[in-house]
Amino acid sequence: MYLIKTSEVKIKKSLFIGQLYDIVCLDEVQKILDEQKIKHKKATHICYAYTFNAEMIHEKSFDDGEPSGTAGKPILNVIKKKNLTNTMIVVVRYFGGIKLGAGGLIRAYTKCASMLVSGK
Repeated sequence: MYLIKTSEVKIKKSLFIGQLYDIVCLDEVQKILDEQKIKHKKATHICYAYTFNAEMIHEKSFDDGEPSGTAGKPILNVIKKKNLTNTMIVVVRYFGGIKLGAGGLIRAYTKCASMLVSGK
């Protein structure tokens, strides 16, 4: 497991910090999540998605308290759209006090994840 790239997006005072990792197993996923929880103790949400190939494709997404389908799934969609495997994207959100709504959250998490895989 290693960190490949990071990104930051600020939308309506909320800060979204994205991190792209190369992974090969579930143990690495848990290590990354444990590190993020320590590093970002005051974060409102630590959302993620991953996919890796070990005899069969394994994938998962997690919204961490965001409305269902507004964080983890958009991140996973970015990974799948680029046909990436052995990849994990974590997006940490620090809530800025302004609600974004479901559409705003989907756009924010998608944008942060897309920046990681597109090179922009």
